[in-house]
Amino acid sequence: MPLTGYTKVVRGPKGKLYAAFGKRQGRVVAAENALGFGGQFRVLATLPVPESFQLARELRTQTSGLASPQLVFSHWEVIEQDPYWVPSTEEEYLHYGEKADSGNRAKKYMDAVRRRKGLPVDSQLVTHGEKQRTLSKNK
Repeated sequence: MPLTGYTKVVRGPKGKLYAAFGKRQGRVVAAENALGFGGQFRVLATLPVPESFQLARELRTQTSGLASPQLVFSHWEVIEQDPYWVPSTEEEYLHYGEKADSGNRAKKYMDAVRRRKGLPVDSQLVTHGEKQRTLSKNK
C-alpha cells in the first residue's frame, strides 16, 4: 500500500514536538537549535499524510502556540503490512487473538479513505445487538 510522506519543519519546544511526532508515527530526521529563539528547536521530520491532519492544531495546543509547522511533500513509501491479514497458525492465534485487532496501520488508512469516499467498510455498526436494551419503561 503506497503511503505519501510530508517533511515538516517545525520550531518549538523539543520534548513536546518529539511527543507529537511519535504519537503520529513520524520520524525525526534532524533537530537543531533555532538561532535567535531562546529554548527553541528546529525539527525536520517525516510524517505520513493521513497522520498529518489536524497536526497544526495539536502542535499549537501542546506548545501553547509556540510551534508552527511548514508542510512540504517529501516522498512515497510502501507500508509493509497487509490490510487483509488474519491470524492463521496456532502461534498467531495465541499471540494476536482471534480478531487480531491490535492496530493494522494499512487497514486503518484504507478504511479512512473508504469512509471519506462513501465506500463500504468492513466494520459492524452494532457489535453486540443482543446486549442492547431500551431504557424506557414498557407500560
